[in-house]
Amino acid sequence: MKNGLFIHSLRIEYRENPIGIDEPAPRFSWKLKSSEQNTVQSCCRIVVTGEHGVAWDSGFCADSRSSGVVYAGEPLLPFTRYEVSVTVRDQLEREACTQGFFETGVMQESVSGWNAKWIGYPPEQESRACLAFSKSFSVDKPVRSARLYATACGIYEAALDGKKAGDAFMAPGWTSYHHRIQYQAYDLTEALSSSGTCSHELLLTAGNGWYRGFLGFADSPDHFGKEKAVLAMLRIVYEDGSVSCIGTDESWSVKTSPILTSEIYYGETQDYTKPCEVLGQAVRLDHQDVTEKLSAQHQEPVRITKRFPAVSKVLTPKGEFVIDFGQNLAGFVEVNLPKSEEGSLVLYHAEALDKEGNFYPETLRSAVSRDEYRYTDKDTGKTVSPHFTFHGFRYIRAEGIPFETDLSCFTACALHTDMEKTGSFTCDNPLVERLVKNIEWSQRSNFLDVPTDCPQRNERLGWTGDAQVFSGTAAFQFQTELFFEKWLADVSAEQTAEYGVPHVVPNILGSQPGAAAWSDCAVIIPWNLYQAYGDIRILEKQYGSMKGWVDYVTGRCRENGLWMDGHQYGDWLGLDAETAAVSDNRYGATDRYLVANIYYANSADIVAKAARVLGKKEDAERYEALHSRIIEAIRREYVTEAGRLVSETQTACVLMLHFGILEEKDIPVVLNTLEKNLGAHRNHLVTGFTGTPYICLCLSAFNRHDLAEAVFLKEDCPGWLYAVKQGATTIWERWDSIKPDGSFDTSGMNSLNHYANGSIGEWLYRTVAGISPAEPGYRKIRIAPTLTHGMTRAEGTLDSPYGIIRSAWTCKDRRITVDIEIPANTTAELVLPEKEEILTVGSGCYHFEYPTETRLEQDRYTMETTLGELVADPEAATLINSLSPGMLDSPMIQYAFGMTVSELSAASEDAGAMFKAVLQKLNQH
Repeated sequence: MKNGLFIHSLRIEYRENPIGIDEPAPRFSWKLKSSEQNTVQSCCRIVVTGEHGVAWDSGFCADSRSSGVVYAGEPLLPFTRYEVSVTVRDQLEREACTQGFFETGVMQESVSGWNAKWIGYPPEQESRACLAFSKSFSVDKPVRSARLYATACGIYEAALDGKKAGDAFMAPGWTSYHHRIQYQAYDLTEALSSSGTCSHELLLTAGNGWYRGFLGFADSPDHFGKEKAVLAMLRIVYEDGSVSCIGTDESWSVKTSPILTSEIYYGETQDYTKPCEVLGQAVRLDHQDVTEKLSAQHQEPVRITKRFPAVSKVLTPKGEFVIDFGQNLAGFVEVNLPKSEEGSLVLYHAEALDKEGNFYPETLRSAVSRDEYRYTDKDTGKTVSPHFTFHGFRYIRAEGIPFETDLSCFTACALHTDMEKTGSFTCDNPLVERLVKNIEWSQRSNFLDVPTDCPQRNERLGWTGDAQVFSGTAAFQFQTELFFEKWLADVSAEQTAEYGVPHVVPNILGSQPGAAAWSDCAVIIPWNLYQAYGDIRILEKQYGSMKGWVDYVTGRCRENGLWMDGHQYGDWLGLDAETAAVSDNRYGATDRYLVANIYYANSADIVAKAARVLGKKEDAERYEALHSRIIEAIRREYVTEAGRLVSETQTACVLMLHFGILEEKDIPVVLNTLEKNLGAHRNHLVTGFTGTPYICLCLSAFNRHDLAEAVFLKEDCPGWLYAVKQGATTIWERWDSIKPDGSFDTSGMNSLNHYANGSIGEWLYRTVAGISPAEPGYRKIRIAPTLTHGMTRAEGTLDSPYGIIRSAWTCKDRRITVDIEIPANTTAELVLPEKEEILTVGSGCYHFEYPTETRLEQDRYTMETTLGELVADPEAATLINSLSPGMLDSPMIQYAFGMTVSELSAASEDAGAMFKAVLQKLNQH
């Protein structure tokens, strides 16, 4: 650390030394470390140098920004490497420097940048098999650099001389192909420069993928086109400065491949018993319009991020050979082919075993998820895995090999967009720690190029509502800026004036009018990204889409100013529905149009704020006024003069409170209603997709953190810890996906890997650990940890755009300790537990320690204690008799012995006050 100041983590377009970018004005970010507290950057200088000299020298600017600094130099040239140097000085005149580079891709405004043609196989001979396109070529002089630029209508994999190019999977990714397709860049320099003068073979193997594979509830194919096609250009720059390009055209040959079939829902079949054969020559396809839709890969690619060895095997009661990997995940199994008397190995995938211990694939619906390898003895030991499919699974059922096969032959490979891990939450409650891991693994499993609902069944679609409710938690756990930027571009592309924002993106469900909470992803996610990363560009890019969604809703409002028509999901999967009809009870009991209009108000408010940030004064004033009108209209329609809600569900109360819809005078009334509703359910939530993300945040914000604790810590159903105690390793779609008796929900919609209810993670980071941005991007930080029963220690960390933020607390033996870390170039406002003073601190590490009377260990008696259990304690009975003489003498009291304290308290405020006093006294011992 030179002079006590160190600069690190230089990123260009949020990636380290990226190649093949098309952004004409890339963003630069870096982080500082310092040996001194209160370090701030006073000025910085960025120098970008290309082949023809300096393209941009910012000079030393009095600029304290170190995140999202936009390039402002000469126009960038295609196929060019640019060296980047960043130098910073702090307020003590200490200086630090770091270097990096980026490389532009095709950078085309038209098709002219591609020295290649789209090729395929004659349509009349095309099949659903995975064909390979091959080109042989020679290199006869020293190579300086070699880049392959490639894409496909389908999924492709490139190989040079039999070795896979790069480490990405499922390229070119899933976009709204009618509007845009990504291409990828691969560095093949080492492979070509180390081989000397010799011939090479470039091979592109193509599968159906999302482009023309079977997708959706009906398992129908060809959503985007009927022909697989590839486009590739190998650009070689020699040491003498000359350049050659080898592009796809009619000279390429078409071969069979070992991959006979591959479908995302159905799995992959590979055959090594027959040699590959040449089928003929490729044909040129008229895809000029597709070329014009090409853009460089925007986010991190899908990669294998972790491998899980098999942990056990079992012969089930049905006599099946089943292997357990110990973790539900998205990906595939890598196999070292074992001996097979049958000449094949077939693997089926599933998330669970049933209560008898048998393989249970029912959560997959019609997705077969079957991988088959056909091979001979000479292939034994070969390492194989699927190329163009993925599965959601924890278990596999193996056919064709003996039960004695060694477990080391099988490795589960977790596959997802390779986002940088940024957050962690730990505590001394093992159930909570496992819950946090489950949230992480559901995000990993479902952030596979697009934010899917689930990774296992015949769905795996980019549901907008799921992504919206989870986006806040997602940004704590992983760096999601690029992931969501890429997907939001498709949200904008799919959005129309007639139908608004689709329910899934990319949209394969056809034309459906937009729906609240789902379509509001167009507004909420960009705003959440701006808060998390402080990058104004996301608002600039998405502002038209944000504004367009609010205008869409406004155009469909009635004379009362409210949106009261069309299909709404309401509080999807809420448990408080009044009807038992399967077709209806998924929507919960909360008035669907109340939910819709609260979201309408919230989105109008966000658009107004975004307009302020972007300097659009007239828009800001217009949407501020609209926001006020919507709130007034909601109050007229849904709130009585006495402050009662027309829909007094948990979700209605939470949304009205959380989104600031209520008048000040009505807040205590609705909060009391919420408390009674929770008490009537023994402090269990019954919320669905729209209420669950906010219930604990809301309770803690309105000084009912005790209730938030009680709801959160439930270990029976419904509750977050119930699934943990049932052995879950991911978040379930339903609170009771697996019932206490081991049976499964049979609705046909029962994913065991579904991140929406994992939105509780935001409460753990923001409230329990107390980390939140006081200004967008954490340039100014708020640290306000909250002591929480059920944990005596908690710690949250976040690698923010400016560096590591850490908030750790313990409360034991009548002492509170708090340890805080604030990154360089930021400041923080700090509110310590049980203190009112707001401390303002600069960067550095801080330790606080002071006495307390608070006990966080689990109490002997809680609001979930039944009256019968309570009065069995003589001291409790004496206290109750002293506070409510004669209560226990009533002959009817025995009928209340089975009721919990929370249920009894919900029936009477006086009883509630008495029982709280009794519990407090008893738990002091």
